[in-house]
Amino acid sequence: MKLLILNGPNLNLQGRRDPDVYGTETFDGLMDRLRGRFPETEFACFQSNIEGELIDALHRAEGTYAGVVLNAGGYTHTSVALRDAVAAVRVPVVEVHISSILAREEFRHVSLLAPVAAGSIMGFGLLSYELGVRALLEIVRDPQARA
Repeated sequence: MKLLILNGPNLNLQGRRDPDVYGTETFDGLMDRLRGRFPETEFACFQSNIEGELIDALHRAEGTYAGVVLNAGGYTHTSVALRDAVAAVRVPVVEVHISSILAREEFRHVSLLAPVAAGSIMGFGLLSYELGVRALLEIVRDPQARA
């Protein structure tokens, strides 16, 4: 089974940006951990600071990946186009956030993606990604797990 880890703006700075909020572990470390914990799963990871590239990656995910773990970063709160892409693809998308968007600035409290994602996980640091993978694996194995 193949899953895509899709990261939005500024997540290329993970491990050095705001370590009090986001921690110090890098995505290379996270990907190594995911591959160790889920050896039967093939992972691809893509990050872009460009909204259209994230939309294109979602479009390409259909038919290529069984699911997508998406951290859209700041686009979570602003991108109707990204929301529409999540809604348009038939591959399940789990929204994740390293920090709790509900514990942050008020403008971050609303996710445009949450209503069209299979689910949302936030506030567990990079563990949010592992929880997102676990959720996707359950959804793919049993589509009724979404209900």
